[in-house]
Amino acid sequence: MVERLRDAIAQARASRESKPLSELRPRASERATMTLRPGVSGAAWQAFDPWAPSPRLMEAARIVTTEPRAEAAPFDLMRTKILQQMRANGWKRLAITSPSASCGKSTIALNLAFSLARQEELFSVLIEADLRRPSLARMLQLDSGAQVSEVLDGCADLREHACRYGSNLAIATNARAVENPSELIQAQTCAQVLDRIEALYQPDLMVFDTAPVLVSDDTLALAAHVDCVLIIAATEETTIKEIDICERELAERTNVMGVVVNKFRFSGPQYGYGYGAETGR
Repeated sequence: MVERLRDAIAQARASRESKPLSELRPRASERATMTLRPGVSGAAWQAFDPWAPSPRLMEAARIVTTEPRAEAAPFDLMRTKILQQMRANGWKRLAITSPSASCGKSTIALNLAFSLARQEELFSVLIEADLRRPSLARMLQLDSGAQVSEVLDGCADLREHACRYGSNLAIATNARAVENPSELIQAQTCAQVLDRIEALYQPDLMVFDTAPVLVSDDTLALAAHVDCVLIIAATEETTIKEIDICERELAERTNVMGVVVNKFRFSGPQYGYGYGAETGR
């Protein structure tokens, strides 16, 4: 099934012309707001409230990347490929989305974030951008009442609505749904806030867990603020047509890094562990 899906995606891409990546989004080095990142013990990162989840919580949320183990290998491989491509293009902002709900994009976003956190020299920020159906706070059992939408609206600072895992991963969540997320994201204030976050905290990556593309225009609005996007598809659930429409819409606005096929199991006994992961929302 996975091979058929991959081949169909490749044929759909070949059937249409796409813009060169360099024409879509300026390199991060070209954004005038950038300055040198503060040191590891910088006051900006230390201002985040520290958070240390229990192993049981991680297991319940299907997060397997906090330690270098066999189950983390597929996500670590994804991390390496993403880092290589983003560094080669000077990109810093990555959106993770899906054509429809229940493809596992939030679980993948979390696993990617915790995988990145294991590289101590990397600083990453994970931002809840699925403002209609936020799930990160619930998955991580964060009861702080954080509302990152207030940050994006220019009404609060990021440190007030984010927590810090270890020394190098900030997680900004949304406790409650937002009534007008598309208008909020498209506002000039949102673009200015994201530039300010990037300038102050100097993250190597800003990862956005976004809304499904085919259920609202929120992610299409956010695409103007990111360097690239990764599409998550669910085996036996997401159709080729849905992937094609999703990719077409996003490719007009930003760089499409690729498609990840989720919710399948493939045993690889020659390596001693399985590839792929059956994840949740």
